[in-house]
Amino acid sequence: MDYQQIKVEDRKEVRLLILSRPEKLNAWTERMHVELVHAIEEGNLEKSVGAFVMTGEGRAFCAGADIGDVFAKTLDDESQGYGALTESVNWVGLVRESKPMVAAVNGPAIGLGLTMLLSMDFIVAQSDAKLSARFVKMGVVPELASSHYLVQRCGWGMASDLALSGRTVSGAEAKEIGLVDEVVVDDVVDAAVERARSYAENAPSSLLLTKQLLTENGSETDLDLVQRREGKSNEQAGLTPEHREAVDAFLEKRVPKFR
Repeated sequence: MDYQQIKVEDRKEVRLLILSRPEKLNAWTERMHVELVHAIEEGNLEKSVGAFVMTGEGRAFCAGADIGDVFAKTLDDESQGYGALTESVNWVGLVRESKPMVAAVNGPAIGLGLTMLLSMDFIVAQSDAKLSARFVKMGVVPELASSHYLVQRCGWGMASDLALSGRTVSGAEAKEIGLVDEVVVDDVVDAAVERARSYAENAPSSLLLTKQLLTENGSETDLDLVQRREGKSNEQAGLTPEHREAVDAFLEKRVPKFR
């Protein structure tokens, strides 16, 4: 695919996905969505890719959905609309079923720019980045399962506050309330790549199975079911070449080679 609104860069086993509409603060469009899905699906098929990092070009991560490209066209029936587009390709499902994904929030992550990364495995933010789930200010409501993930990450009260007020928080405050996982004052991309590399060095099959367990069990209250899922996944993992390699490497006192 000819990427026009994203850039793809490999840093050894980590694939960097860069939202690239800096003149528009990387505002989300239908074209950007299609390109991101393609890049992630391609990376999932390449054995050399162990994990992804997503960031934005310039001074923003993503300023949200492009008002003209998405909302205005939808109102005029010139666009299939955000809802229809994302139903055709389940973004949250894609993120949860993909190789590990780390977000590097280098600047404003507003609306869709925030919710698109909440289902990722780890979020690193610049200390002065701005984050907001400001859907109520546009007369719409949270999407991309953010009404679930905001509660998962921040707890009921803070999730309600963020969603009902639409207020903006800094990267530093986002870390305090659990909205992001790490905050840095220096190069956020380098920090995210290093984090992603710590995931990519592990067995690919185990990574995918573990992500599946976290997805299914994260809010599961039936602990017997949780354990049955874990047992089934361990049976699958035990049959993989990666498990054999890990055992052999341990016995031979060497670093396992999974990729």
